[in-house]
Amino acid sequence: METKEQRFSQLVKEHEKTIYAVCYMFSRDAEDVDDLHQEILLRLWQGYDGFEGRSDIRTWIYRVALNYCINFSNKRKRERTRGTTARETATSDGDLEKRMQMKQLYERINKLGLVDRSVILLWLEGLSYEEIGAILGISVKNVSFKLVRIKERLKKND
Repeated sequence: METKEQRFSQLVKEHEKTIYAVCYMFSRDAEDVDDLHQEILLRLWQGYDGFEGRSDIRTWIYRVALNYCINFSNKRKRERTRGTTARETATSDGDLEKRMQMKQLYERINKLGLVDRSVILLWLEGLSYEEIGAILGISVKNVSFKLVRIKERLKKND
């Protein structure tokens, strides 16, 4: 019989990339990302027994991760501390160009408000409008409107 720890460990393995994607959306500092990741895992573990399955497990994980990262971001703003970007080394011109484009995209996304940033992150992760709405507690129609507006804002920054 599988123990609670084994089930949780498997859950973490299945959703590791999701958790890290949320963390990287709120900080580019490697230490901050690791701290965020650990805190999210702790909160998931603490809430694991209370998860009743009324929503998809993926939705619950996103909610926990986003809520913690939003709180972290708000705390950072209050402290008025600036994070540093993680250094990446390019192995070729193509890699460098791709990394520069990704950096520009993340810089633009990070200028968005927290809700808009969350919407675009979830969309980039491939979630459906219904899933995004369920995670953020907004209607599918509102998700659609927000995505159109966000995409227009990101294009204007070109």
